[in-house]
Amino acid sequence: MRIIILGAAAGGGLPQWNCGCGNCNAARAGRIPSMTQSSVAISADGKDWAILNASPDIRVQVQATPALHPTGLRQMPLRAVLVTNGDIDHVAGLLTLRESQPFELFATAAIHEVLAQNPMLGAVRADLVPRRAVALDAPFELLPGLTAEIFAVPGKVPLYQEGEVVETGLVGETTVGVELTANGRRALYVPGCAAMPDWLAARIEGADALFFDGTLWEDDEMIRMGLGQKTGRRMGHMPATETMDVLAASAIGRRIFVHMNNSNPLTDPASPQTATAEAQGWQVGRDGMEITL
Repeated sequence: MRIIILGAAAGGGLPQWNCGCGNCNAARAGRIPSMTQSSVAISADGKDWAILNASPDIRVQVQATPALHPTGLRQMPLRAVLVTNGDIDHVAGLLTLRESQPFELFATAAIHEVLAQNPMLGAVRADLVPRRAVALDAPFELLPGLTAEIFAVPGKVPLYQEGEVVETGLVGETTVGVELTANGRRALYVPGCAAMPDWLAARIEGADALFFDGTLWEDDEMIRMGLGQKTGRRMGHMPATETMDVLAASAIGRRIFVHMNNSNPLTDPASPQTATAEAQGWQVGRDGMEITL
């Protein structure tokens, strides 16, 4: 199984276009790596590929990834796209993929319903891109030789669907993780998660690789930095410090943070927080990082 991190950042990327925080300025100056928005590519054979989450940066991500380049005039190794929620940073890239290119689009029925309500996504032609609604906890073939199973994780509805009262611990079809198995290996991709109940930790146990929500290092960091008024939990993301504590004793092959906000000190390879994470066995996802299992 080959997994390539196409984008390791949360919504807005690094640098974010309207942000002058220390991390964004450092990325603009080339002092720390830039990051595009959250997405990974996966293959069981190195020929057929699926993309998990279609970020707004998907055009440059594909351009930067030779494994996803065209193999002919209009032939592509991309066979499928799976989205884990309806957030803009995970679905806006579908509009870039409207160029009469066939692939299968997988999501829960609830996420498909949200996408269908946007008339612009009609440009992604249903006759070329069939919508595949998949049920929770039901394995299906994502690619030849690659089985996927989506499962609910605590989260919330997308920002554009929020009402006056926001439930951040919803467990259902609106926010899911993906369990991937191929050639005797098992990996989990969970780019958004608000909490770690015992049943989720049990599911993660024994995985060969875990790609997990690293949006914020600490729950209140955006408030402390003057970058916003919401905590990580209010946005549907548990802090990385808590994730490391909860999973400290778990048997996991490789554990990798993805979906990092521009405020997160993990974006700086030289930060003390990065050193702390690495000392506890975690890697910080970077654009272009490839994991072979």
